[in-house]
This record gives sequence, C-alpha cells and structure tokens, in this order.
Amino acid sequence: MVQAGLPETPPMLILRPEQPTPLVSQIVEGLRGLIGSQKLKADSKLPSIRAFAAAHGVSVFTVVEAYDRLVAQGLLVSRANAGFFVKRRMEDSAAGAASVPRPDPRFDARWYLQQIFENRNLPLKPGCGWLPHDWLFEDGMRRSLRHLASEGADIGGYGLPFGHMALRMATAEALSEQQIVVEAAQVLLTQGSSQALDLVARRLLKPGDSVLVDDPGYPNLMFMLRFLGVEIVGVPRIPTGYDMPALEALLAAHRPKAFFTQPRLQSPTCSMASLPQLVQLLQLAQTHDFTLVENDIYAEMDASMRPSLASLGQLRRVVYVGSYSKTISPNIRVGYVVAQPELLEELAQLKMISGLTSSDITERLAFGIVTDGRWRKHLKALRERLAQAQGSVARRLDGLGFELFHEAAAGMYLWARHPDIADSAELSRRAAAEGIMLGPGQLFLVNPHPTGWLRFNVAFSEDERLWRFLERSIEERRHD
Repeated sequence: MVQAGLPETPPMLILRPEQPTPLVSQIVEGLRGLIGSQKLKADSKLPSIRAFAAAHGVSVFTVVEAYDRLVAQGLLVSRANAGFFVKRRMEDSAAGAASVPRPDPRFDARWYLQQIFENRNLPLKPGCGWLPHDWLFEDGMRRSLRHLASEGADIGGYGLPFGHMALRMATAEALSEQQIVVEAAQVLLTQGSSQALDLVARRLLKPGDSVLVDDPGYPNLMFMLRFLGVEIVGVPRIPTGYDMPALEALLAAHRPKAFFTQPRLQSPTCSMASLPQLVQLLQLAQTHDFTLVENDIYAEMDASMRPSLASLGQLRRVVYVGSYSKTISPNIRVGYVVAQPELLEELAQLKMISGLTSSDITERLAFGIVTDGRWRKHLKALRERLAQAQGSVARRLDGLGFELFHEAAAGMYLWARHPDIADSAELSRRAAAEGIMLGPGQLFLVNPHPTGWLRFNVAFSEDERLWRFLERSIEERRHD
C-alpha cells in the first residue's frame, strides 16, 4: 500500500511489522512497485537512509540493506555525496514520454548468470557454484603468499606459454595417482577451467558443427558454444549417469564432433557415470569419430578413487580439463588441459593468441598451496564436511516434500524439485528480493523452459533463513 506524500517527495510506504514478511523485503517490494508503476521515475532521488528510517520507524540498518538490494537488482544507483536515485535503464522511453509498465521479462539465463557474480554480496547463496571462504584452504593460501613475497618472486614480465613448470609437474604427478599417466609436457595451464574449455572448443569445432553436452549441464559452457555458432545437442542425465539409448540415437542423428561432459559429480545433478558407461562412451567415440572432453573440476571433492575417461582411454580421443579454483579459491583462476602433445601445442598457440600467457604469480601461488604439507589433510576434511552437508541438506529437502534427483555422498550439489513449485525462476526472483540467491533449473537446461528443478549448493544450504523462505513459499502456493 502507498500513502501519498508531498508532491516534491517520493510517496511513502506503509510497512506492517506484524506480518511474517521481513521489513527489508517489504521495503524492497514496495519501492520496486513504485518504480515499476512510474510513481518513482528515472533519476528521482530517494530519501536519505536516515530520513527513510525515521519516516518509517525502522532501523538505519534495515534501510541500508533494502537500498543495497535494489542497487544489486539494477533499480537504484548510488551517487557519491548525493544519495540514492532511481536508475535510468536503456528501455526507459525518452524524457517526457509516457511509459507503460511492462510485465516481468522471461527468464534470461545469461542475465541471471551475470547477476550471480555481480550480486555475491547477497547474504545467502545456496544457488552459487563456489565454496564458502571458511571451507577453503585459507591458512595455506596465506603461507604461500608469504613465501612468494619472501622469495622475491618476479612480478614483472609474462609467464610461460604452457604455464609454470613446477605446477605442471605437480599436476602430472597428482594425475598419476588417478591412473592418468602423463608427462608435465602434456599439461597446459589456463586461466581457470572456463578458458580451458573455450580453447578446446575453438580448436575442435567450427560454426555449424554439432556438439553434445550434458542436459542439464554447465550454463557457461553452453553460452560459449552458442557464441561459436555450433549446434548444441543435450544428452539427458539420469541418476545413474547417462541415458545411453538416447545418447546412441543422438550420435546417429547428429554426428557430433565432440561431447563435453562431466562424468563425476556433475553439475547440477551431482550424478556419477558408472564404469560400464565410461567404457561404452570410449567405444562410441571410436565408432562415431568424436572427441570426449572430460570436465573433471570436482575430482578433488571425491574421496573415492574412481576411473575416468582419461584414465581408461589414456587420452586417446579424450581431452581432460581440471581446476584448482574450486578447492583453493574462486579468485585463484588456475585450471589446466591435459591432451596428446600435438593437440596441446595447438591449444597453447590459441592461448597465446587470445590472452598471451596465464598468470605466473597465481600459478606459483597455487603451486605453493598444493605442495603445502597440510593440503591433503585439508582436502580430506573438506570431503568429510561436504558429505555431512549432503546428508543434512537432503534430509531437510525431503522433509519439505522435495524430490531428489540423486542422493550423492560427495560433491557440492543437490538437484531437487517440489511438486508445488512449477517455476523455479519465479521462485528465484522472489528469493533474491529477500537476499537469497537460488539456482533455478532453467539456467542449466540446453533448451530453457519453466521447470521446478533447483540446484542447491549444500555448503551454503544449512542456514535456517533459507528453510523458512522455502517453507513459507510452499505454503503460499498450496493456498493459491
């Protein structure tokens, strides 16, 4: 409800402290409504934080959080020494022209993915794709930083085209423990696994080619492949890995050049491909003449020594992609590609053309961390913590009536849906207004459409505020 104010001031909101909706959310939704209805026009100045708090009988901190959320949502802009203003958007009509309120836009996966990274300050992040900072190897990172500073590391110039040799050697040694037998010369360091996947795609594919991906799968990969102009074909994931009959039919129909896939701890489902499926995949790659690009960035979160496509095929028709960013820190953009020498040389040339070398400083930092004597102990503790969170969050979801796609004993994610939630994108928009970042299922689909599926990051999903929001949302839908 809106109460008319003086002409020269924005309309006042009526807040209802007795209602279950938090005051912050009431302010956010109220101001969103005023902006959407053009009662607060572009460039209008809002009351100062203290003035708004005094006028509405709420704390300054409540108003700060509400204004911050609206800035994050792109509705307000903060101007230094001037205050908060309604943001002028590109779709706003010319000055003085009448404006017609628009309905909510269709879910835009690329826009939402951008918001995930721009709005990392949201208090709750059960839909994100990284670990909480206190789950990471912070002590090891500080020790490595101090060591880099003390040894007088060269901070000028460039790194090496293939990356820091000591880290390449350490990577090859770690892979040998997973039965992937390679030399350091077969390891190319990259700026995270995203650059690794991009380099491989640009080398293997050309516009018009068909490529297989997991469905649901990794949205960043799908955006990148679409940008290359290739035809993306989704291979259905099932709780036990791949829908093999569907895969064989897709191979016959599309004759793909490559299959980009996550056999282990797949995002968003956390499902695992079985050994017979991996063997069959290698046979199909040989028969149908395509390359398997194995994205194994969650391998360090798996306590079990599982076979991989790379270990079974020893890089015949397999390109292997890994990362240190997931378990060290998202800010340490260090990934790697492992491939046959001829292909790796071409990937290194592409890397130099697109971005010169990767960062020698961050690669040295990663090397110091993974060779720290406490690194293995940290990984063991991390795996145990994730396994415990998997069980705890699965029980909470089950208690609210969610259907779990797959109950994983390891990894970061649970993929779940509720019979009363038809559109997880709409739920995610409501959650964002309350400071909660969810992972709507549309984001992960090859052909996005409304779906009730949600990805939960178990490391961020044990906060009671999340469960109160979900319980309230489910109850509201039952009474609609």
